[in-house]
Amino acid sequence: MKIQKKTLAMVVLAVLTISSFLSAQIRPASVRQMMPDFTLPVYQGGEISLSKLQAKNVLLIFPRGLAGEDHWCHVCNYQYAELAELEIEKNIREKNDLEILFVLPYSKEMVQEWVDKFAGQMEDIENWKNPADQEKLDEQGKKRMEMIKRYFPKSYKFEKGKVPLPFPILIDAERKVSKGLGVFTTEWGGSKIGQNVPTIYIIDKKGILQLKYISQNTFDRPGSGYLLEFISYINK
Repeated sequence: MKIQKKTLAMVVLAVLTISSFLSAQIRPASVRQMMPDFTLPVYQGGEISLSKLQAKNVLLIFPRGLAGEDHWCHVCNYQYAELAELEIEKNIREKNDLEILFVLPYSKEMVQEWVDKFAGQMEDIENWKNPADQEKLDEQGKKRMEMIKRYFPKSYKFEKGKVPLPFPILIDAERKVSKGLGVFTTEWGGSKIGQNVPTIYIIDKKGILQLKYISQNTFDRPGSGYLLEFISYINK
């Protein structure tokens, strides 16, 4: 009997150990399940643990990051600018009991480069929308210009060193979170470089994942209006 009790205790301990290990692992997230917890350093200073944000909704965004050698994704940066403008002008986090987190799979030095080049990215978009000598564009050039205007309807202009950073920018230098969730890749959208597949998660106040969106192409991500409508819906 004593041997049986000892064996049972060892089995229970093993099960608890395995359960604890699995709960600590970062793994692909499932809708209507608890979002895996993680802790990452913040570019602006300190660190953030996802589990410490319970009682708030969380909009967790994994932008693509680099889209090529020394080339950052313009679409992701435009969407960041859109959310930053909404936060500055309409205080969307406080109104929606919300935190917004951006995760980049790079070192702090690389994130600094992202910040430094942000203003130039917005300038690029404006130049694409309003190219010189528009009357000389061929049909393909005109279609591209109209497509850019459609996808980037707003204009954002920032000075280098004055890019608004109202949201925590998380540094996933070792890519444990990005790889654990299954969004990090070395080839996507035609470019072969370390990058995240653009991904959006919405997590409710109890830590339950309510929306998971992994992009299939560069332009297919839901806009800020849809995301805020969804957050308003789960708040009700």
